[in-house]
Amino acid sequence: MAKNFKGIAASNGVAIAKAYLLVDPDLSFSKTTITDVTAEQARVDDALKAASADVEIIKAKAAKNLGADEAQVFEAHLMVLADPEMSGAIKQKIADDKVNAEQAVKEVTDMYIGMFEAMTDNAYMQERAADIRDVTKRILSHLLDVSLPNPALIDEEVVLVSKDLTPSDTAQLDRQFVKGILTDLGGRTAHASIMARTLEIPAVVGAEVATQEVAAGVTVIVDGLTGDVIVDPDAATLATYQQKAADYQAQRAEWALLKDQQSTSADGKTFVVGANIGSPKDLPAVLDNGAEGVGLYRTEFLYMESDHLPTEDEQFEAYKAVVEKMAGKPVTVRTMDIGGDKHLSYWKLPEEENPFLGYRAIRISLDQTEIFRTQLRALLRASAFGNLWIMFPMIATLAEFRAAKQIYTEEREKLAAAGVAMGDVKLGIMIEIPAAAMLADKFAKELDFFSIGTNDLIGYTMAADRGNDKVAYLYQPYNPSILRLINNVITAAHKEGKFVAMCGEMAGDPVAVPVLMGLGLDEFSMSAPSVLQTRSLMKKLNTADMKVLAEKALDAETNDEVIALVEAAVK
Repeated sequence: MAKNFKGIAASNGVAIAKAYLLVDPDLSFSKTTITDVTAEQARVDDALKAASADVEIIKAKAAKNLGADEAQVFEAHLMVLADPEMSGAIKQKIADDKVNAEQAVKEVTDMYIGMFEAMTDNAYMQERAADIRDVTKRILSHLLDVSLPNPALIDEEVVLVSKDLTPSDTAQLDRQFVKGILTDLGGRTAHASIMARTLEIPAVVGAEVATQEVAAGVTVIVDGLTGDVIVDPDAATLATYQQKAADYQAQRAEWALLKDQQSTSADGKTFVVGANIGSPKDLPAVLDNGAEGVGLYRTEFLYMESDHLPTEDEQFEAYKAVVEKMAGKPVTVRTMDIGGDKHLSYWKLPEEENPFLGYRAIRISLDQTEIFRTQLRALLRASAFGNLWIMFPMIATLAEFRAAKQIYTEEREKLAAAGVAMGDVKLGIMIEIPAAAMLADKFAKELDFFSIGTNDLIGYTMAADRGNDKVAYLYQPYNPSILRLINNVITAAHKEGKFVAMCGEMAGDPVAVPVLMGLGLDEFSMSAPSVLQTRSLMKKLNTADMKVLAEKALDAETNDEVIALVEAAVK
């Protein structure tokens, strides 16, 4: 019988497919005494072979989807599985203690994990503990004959159902097979949601009951346009949503005709519509959707997808690849934004009670200046190959901006003295902290541009964690308090003749775009699949009318009141 429930619409489109539950299975077991040692040791050999075969498949999939470098992590898993010392210790424990294979595997691997985790001064060895933990789960799954779900092993069309998805889970998804995403947790601005939009996979997040209400193999409809979820639909419902999916695809084909056109309003005012990326691998979608620049290059993924701090040359190649391919269109690069919910396996940041308000982004860069200088040198070298802009994240004070600019200036002077070619670079900041938004008039005198990061700006203004579905109602991009902060930044910048972009998810939000046009925002940067939809909307709107709308929105009292104003103005 059909079941309906609702979540947060996180990535546009309609998906209809069988459910694939990405939920950890029960791997519990009882310790037993055995009599046939040889048979129990043979079970260990069989489980190790089967686990190795799994990892080989996952490694090949990762190499195909993410590249050879990303697949190297699975080489470490294969080495653990092939380690004669570990398998020998497991078999010896079976022989000595007459325990079942599961118990022997658990005791031996726990010993190795504890040993490696104790090496607190050696990040590489601590990583081996994580490898062994992952491998142990896989060995036990084969001993217990329980399927261990893995997104990289999916080979048929499915809707992926999970409690939550990590960025690394999402990075493994193959769009050929994963047609939709449904999670219990998360919000529209969580990283998994952003990556789902980048991959153009329809998604509903924060549905709370998804993993309880959806059984593996059952047909499920995920409506990423409205947040509706239908489990085991009847024939009539199925037909309705198949038509809705077809209509959405037809609409996308219509938007595609705008790929090579300028982003202009109905009365001829020109805007820049750019795209956000995490790595050079995202560029095909940027170019396919006709983006007029890269409004945000999230460089932290260079750090997160590596097993070491990326070198100057490694970074240079990644930045150069993007600016060259954009062929003179502006590429705005955000310097390393690590911390909060973005961690590095090889560099342990201090434990903090509230990491989102702690040691992160520019605060790390100004403290660990050699890491910062390495990144700035790589960026400056890459600037010779295109139109590069640099912005600093999480700036709260003028002193922070001045300190970052001073380091930038020093590195530029060193490279110039060494005869290294560089281009003209624009320097700006992300507006994510209300303190900086309120002091925009002072900042505007000292920098070239602002880029408003609404995901964090809204979170910090409303004092609400964007990944917590319990306070998701406070993610209110149209709240007049947010609009007034944005207006303050735009007004201050334009008074000094400076440029204002927005790279948060609000920039591609069809409700927000009319108001932002009326406020005079210069650049809208978003997930690449939203570019053409936004361009199409802009062409229907008159900026004089939108200015009137924006003035009413600034004077409104609630988020819902602004939505009603937009709906009345944009019919």
